[in-house]
Amino acid sequence: MSGEASAKNQMETPAEANVRQAVPFFMVGDIGASMRYYVEGLGFRKPREWINEGKLEWCWLEIGGAALMLQEYREDSEGGRTPRGKAGEGVSVCFQCKDALAIYREATSRGIEAKEPFVGNGMWVVRFRDPDGYRIHFESVTDVPEETKLSEWKI
Repeated sequence: MSGEASAKNQMETPAEANVRQAVPFFMVGDIGASMRYYVEGLGFRKPREWINEGKLEWCWLEIGGAALMLQEYREDSEGGRTPRGKAGEGVSVCFQCKDALAIYREATSRGIEAKEPFVGNGMWVVRFRDPDGYRIHFESVTDVPEETKLSEWKI
């Protein structure tokens, strides 16, 4: 097959056949604190990491079939990568779950703060904010009426 024909076949292949997952990559102020928050608090596991000169530089965290990556800011010769504002400002990641309320119960039993779950857009919404200000939401489909708070719902 010619190079031109090969390129044409690649362009005709739907993107979904190649793309498998979107993984948020959070730059954080203290990777140890962030990792503890996600692993010990929210229940993620850490299958991959990069250790450089004995220091954790980066890690890949998973929960169920979803993932995120963490890396600590490092200064460089051009003023560093540390943001001027709050790192997680304006960033939310929504994890779709079978049972978001189970994650709420597990995380809060481990001492993690969360806003009270509520129903929005036909889903229970459980909201957390990590040490850098990133908003982490877990959501699961429900038939409970819109805007119902967990404290108002009869289990």
